[in-house]
Amino acid sequence: MRLSTRNQLRATVQEVTEGSVMATVKLALGDGQTMTAAVTREAVADLGLAPGDAVTVLVKATEVMLGKE
Repeated sequence: MRLSTRNQLRATVQEVTEGSVMATVKLALGDGQTMTAAVTREAVADLGLAPGDAVTVLVKATEVMLGKE
């Protein structure tokens, strides 16, 4: 499948934590950084996400938020 999203990062699923409606998916990027995605539980089930799975992170945002270090 080809996508128009330009911000694509390869990652590995580290952990999936399911809540009542949403789930958080902790991802390990190739350079050692981590990222967490919030998705629906249905999306986790549809994709069959589990630790160790290789995924592509697609980032399309209308806002960018900053935190001070």
